[in-house]
Amino acid sequence: MIKINIVLHEPEIPQNTGNIARTCAATGASLHIIRPMGFEIDDRKLKRAGLDYWDKLDITYYDSLEDFNSKNPDAVIYYYTTKAPRAYTEIDRYPESVYIMFGKESRGLPEELLHENKDFCVRIPMRDMLRSLNLSNSVAIAVYEILRKDNFEGLCEAGSLTKYDW
Repeated sequence: MIKINIVLHEPEIPQNTGNIARTCAATGASLHIIRPMGFEIDDRKLKRAGLDYWDKLDITYYDSLEDFNSKNPDAVIYYYTTKAPRAYTEIDRYPESVYIMFGKESRGLPEELLHENKDFCVRIPMRDMLRSLNLSNSVAIAVYEILRKDNFEGLCEAGSLTKYDW
């Protein structure tokens, strides 16, 4: 089973981070948050968006991008950005442990970082007249594409009704 690591670089909106935490809990992905954040981790909006899944998370905090890089020196990172020249669907195979990084809601990832890692920058296609998708939606798209390519290994693929049989 592929190990997905979601990296949020300086997230600003607590509801987005809470929604992403819920996605992590539902998929088994680990969450990495690089400070500074635009909110306090005990923000009630953050907790509300993540519901009661906080105890089911593998979450790590870093003081800076340099701190993250020093603690994850072998990480294979894909940088999700509207500025990338190719679509995320062009990645044929992800490594067994993959990191997907997303930038802050207002500005995305630093352009210097993108330029230094241009072969690992990907985008989610969208109309060119809009700035970007919502951060938590973008994370969900990326995570489920990785899981799809891994045949959803380790996840429950069938649900059940409470009063009826399928």
